[in-house]
Formats: sequence, C-alpha cells, structure tokens
Amino acid sequence: MLARAYRPQRLSELIGQDVLVRTVSNAFRTGRIAHAFLLSGIRGVGKTTTARILARGLNCTGADGRGGPTPEPCGLCPSCVAIAEDRSLDVIEMDAASQTGKADVLDLVQGIQLAPLASRYKVYILDEVHMLSEKAWNALLKTVEEPPPHAKFVFATTELRKVPLTVLSRCQRFELRRVEPARLVAHLAAVCSKEGILAEPAALELLAAAAEGSVRDALSLLDQAIATGEGRVEAAIVREMLGLSDRGRVLDLLEAALSGETGLVLDRFGELHALGAEPRMVLQDLLHLVHLASRLAAGVEPAALGAPLDAPQVERLRALLGREDLPRLSRAWQILLKGLEEVRTAPSAPAAAEMVLLRLACVAELPPPGELARLLREGGTAAVPAPRAPARPTAPTPVRPTALDPAAPSAAPAAPAPRPVRREGLPAAEDAASTPGPTTLEGIVQLLREAGQGALAAWLHEGAHLVRLEPGLFEFRPEPGMPEDLPKRLARALGALDGRPWSVRTSSEPGAPTLGQQAAQRKAARIDELRREEPVRTALALFPGAEIVDVRPRRPSEPKSEPRKGTLH
Repeated sequence: MLARAYRPQRLSELIGQDVLVRTVSNAFRTGRIAHAFLLSGIRGVGKTTTARILARGLNCTGADGRGGPTPEPCGLCPSCVAIAEDRSLDVIEMDAASQTGKADVLDLVQGIQLAPLASRYKVYILDEVHMLSEKAWNALLKTVEEPPPHAKFVFATTELRKVPLTVLSRCQRFELRRVEPARLVAHLAAVCSKEGILAEPAALELLAAAAEGSVRDALSLLDQAIATGEGRVEAAIVREMLGLSDRGRVLDLLEAALSGETGLVLDRFGELHALGAEPRMVLQDLLHLVHLASRLAAGVEPAALGAPLDAPQVERLRALLGREDLPRLSRAWQILLKGLEEVRTAPSAPAAAEMVLLRLACVAELPPPGELARLLREGGTAAVPAPRAPARPTAPTPVRPTALDPAAPSAAPAAPAPRPVRREGLPAAEDAASTPGPTTLEGIVQLLREAGQGALAAWLHEGAHLVRLEPGLFEFRPEPGMPEDLPKRLARALGALDGRPWSVRTSSEPGAPTLGQQAAQRKAARIDELRREEPVRTALALFPGAEIVDVRPRRPSEPKSEPRKGTLH
C-alpha cells in the first residue's frame, strides 16, 4: 500500500509538522532530549510514524557505528535496521486500546529497570494511550515521572482530553496538525510521479479534501482511485468513487434553494442523485459552499478561502452575496446542519434531503433573523424580501414562476403567465385580456396562493382592509407591520398572473375588515349559535368548564356519519 511504502523514515520527511520537526531537531542537537513525549492529533497525521522515527533516532549509531542520537537516522546501522524490521528487543510497542489494565502496565514497568540489550535506550511506544484505565495510569505514573536514564516513553493519542493532567505535566507535548490541502495535493502529485501514474490536479484536490488533513487517508484514497481508474486518476472517477457531486451543479442547487425556487430545487437535487451523489454528501457540499460564502461576506479574500474552487465558481459565490447577507447565510447553515442528522437517521435519505432543501427554500423569503427579532420586540415593520431569481437563467417552474421575480432585469422577457382556471371569486376566462380579472379579495388571495406566492397571500389575508377593487385596480389599507414594498410586489405578481397591468396602492380609509377578521367573526357567530342549540347545551352542561374552541366545515368529500359516543359533531 502507498501509505506504507511512502511512510517517512526521518523527521525531515514529515509533512505539515514543522513545529515538531524544528523543536525535536533542536533538542537532539543540544542534547536536551525529553524522557517522555506525548503526540496527539487526528488519525493518519503521523503519530506512530513519529514515535518510530524517535526510537530509531535515539538509538542510531550511524553508518560507521560511532554516531549519537540524531533526528535523521541513517537506516543502515544494526539498530536502525532492527527497529525498521520490528525485531528490536529494546523498542517495545504496546497497543493501549487492547491492553488497558493494571496488569498489562505492571508487566511493562518490571522490564523498564533492565538495561537495553543492544541499543542505547529502551523506548516504550504506547499507542492510543487514552484508553488506559485509571488504575493502569496510577501504576505507570511514578515511572513516567522518574524513569531510569536508559528509558524513554513516547505516547500517542487521538483523544488528548482523556489523558490525565498528571501525565500531561510529565511529558513534552506535540499537537500534530492536519495537513493543509495544498501540501497534501503536492504530496499526492509527487507520489503519482514516482509511481508513473497520470493524475488530474482536480482529482488530487478532491482526494485531499476527502482526506480532511490525514496523509494516510489521502494515500489510501489514492490507492483506491488508481485501482478504480485502472492506472489513471481522473476527477470524474474520483467523484463517482467518493459519491461526490459536481461543484457547479451544487452551486445551481444552492442558488435555487436560496431563491425560494422549490420546484427547481427538486429538479436540481434529482439530477445530482441520478448521477450517483449521496444525499448526505450533497448537504455537506452545500454546507461547505455556505461556509465559503459566509467567509467572502466577512471580507476574506478569494485567494485565502483554501477551497478547490475555480474563478467562475468564486464569482458565482460573489453574485450570491449580492442577495444574501451573513444572517441569512447563518440561518441556511443551521438548517443544513440540522438536516445532516435527519438524513443520517431517516428511513429514506433522499426523501429526508429533499425535505431539508424544501425547508431551506421556504425560508428564503423570510426576513433576516435580526429583523424578525426586532419585529417581535418592537412591533415594527419587517422588510420581507421579495422573491429572488437564481443567479443564472433557468426555466420557470409551476411552483414559482420566474415572471414573478421582482429582481429580474426589466429588459428580460417575462415568463408566460399561468393559464387562468375557474376559482371562487374569479372568472373562468380563456383570454385574460377580455375578462375582468379577480373580482373579490378572496379571489386574489386564492390566485396568489395557487401560484406559489404564499407570503403575499398571507399578508393580504391577515393585514389588508379592502377599500376598492376594480379590473386592474386594487386599493387597500394595510395593517401596521406590513412591508412597505407590498403594493409594488402585488402589482407585479397580479400583472404576471392576470395578463394585464395592475395598479395597487394603499389608502388611509378604514376599508372592510381583513379576511382573517371576517373569518374570526364568522367563527365567533357560529359558536354563539351552537351554544344555543339543544344538543350542544346538553353536552356543555354534562361537562362543566367545557368550551367550544373551533368550528370547521365538513369537507365536500367527507360522508355524513352518525355521532359516535363521546364525539360532538
């Protein structure tokens, strides 16, 4: 395997651990070598490799047999050869994940007092040392604090917080860092060159990103990519192997979701899923793009993003920031982050991912979180953003026609308006130009709701007092807290749906009660009527304190049934 074939043999060969290399090299040069080292970090960054290099360096005698401790072991002397071949009796490796008890440590402590057989030092390497039990640590603690001159300890762990503080204070600690993607890509390219493998730079970038800073993971993935591509490492093969999605398509999906285009969101996700992208990986890619967009919004230069994006993709992110600000991007991050867990636990991952994306699209028209908080706190006006168009032209969807987009350029041709259908309060017209259009406020609300303009329909239903309604003219008194640009948005939406220009304006006249108020009045009147009916009066008398809280009409398709015992119809 490449991960074993290209394992570093000297400290200078370690990748991305400059602080450790410099510190240990200076310690060897000055003779101030610690008696115990503690190496921590994620998997595959070189903890065990560093421990073995330290063991060889401490015992190296040089090619001539007269050398001393060195950070660059020769690899030729008997000690280096024996340690490299795992047959040195003076280098003891212990897997603390499987040997966790006090008895295991006591066996080790008893051998520490004995002098080395053929080397300068006895080196004890304890891997995954955080797994040791409390009693095992207590048995080892005194020896680690005051070991014999010929003994050295090297501890390795991925969970530094689980190591007792009493041990940490007795060791020289080194945090092995994740390797930067650029350095990983350069290392993978060097390995491919030595192996005679043709590799695309974009493919190596994908492998480095998937490795998440682990050199061993990167080399293992490269091994798999070479086998999958039959000797060639190509971006398309790596993307298919990892279940990744194309970044351009993911940007299309993000733009559709943040623009509120629910139908387009489902189409874009369906395309990605058909190409083999895993739902969880799609959400992770979206999270990554939202994070990059947030960094751009915070003023980070594109060159400092540290992401494998080309110039056009960075420009698309910049264009996205023309409509999105940090609060909205933060809200999108929270929705996607919570959605990742839902996708992981849901019976159907694709269905769960679709619901997460639809949720993200549905909140696209909500005010930013800070504006919502101000509205709740002060009762002021929240400026609800108008529906937004995707960054690139797309086909209109039945859910949200692009002709309703107020942000679209005036020179762009409008999408064809939906064909009017017969609704309550609306004419059944075949030609919009020859019909009077919506004749009631209920008809306007229903028209907007069926066209996917739920936010506009809700504003009208709850906050519009009708003053005047004629063909092409709508005048109303708004309730406090309604958006200031609501008339403009309504005129554009009604014009697109009705096929004629509309004039929408506000008035100071009282006007009629809102549709919500009218519904509440009808409900209260019906409840008063029910209280006077004999069956209801009897039921209320049988249950002291009972109240009628809601009245709902029976659905047209719901058959009339006889009342059951304990049920009030």
